[in-house]
Amino acid sequence: MSRDMMEDRVNRAVELFKKGYNCSQSVTVAFADLYDIDENTALKMSASFGGGIGRMRETCGAACGMFLLAGFQECAVDGDDNKAKSNNYKIVQELAAEFVKRNGSMKCSELLGLDKSEKITNQAEGRTTEYYKKRPCAKMVEEAARIYAEYLSRV
Repeated sequence: MSRDMMEDRVNRAVELFKKGYNCSQSVTVAFADLYDIDENTALKMSASFGGGIGRMRETCGAACGMFLLAGFQECAVDGDDNKAKSNNYKIVQELAAEFVKRNGSMKCSELLGLDKSEKITNQAEGRTTEYYKKRPCAKMVEEAARIYAEYLSRV
């Protein structure tokens, strides 16, 4: 993947996030066409991973987007294909390690600097100027998209 194409994908992911899509959707949609996945399907399959998986503040949704894409890059479609499963796990582990290296964690609550006593709710937050000031999510989307684009440039 050329540098310009890589930057276009990264920028698209950030633009999607700023339009209100969750972090996982933003990363997934930015690369979905490479796997012949239409945007609507990509939005649906990645919807539940926002907010650290269903807003539970667990694994960062942007990282989850990378992992979803890794499944389209390399996966087992036969339950007995341990080689393909292992190859997928290797890719996911490498992507995860790079994400943690760049961001210090892969856990949503840690990336957001949330107090452990903060109550988890299912209520999505409105996207306001204040939201973007207090949340590093756009940066996480950018990082995840960049990490995935860099991975693609090596394969």
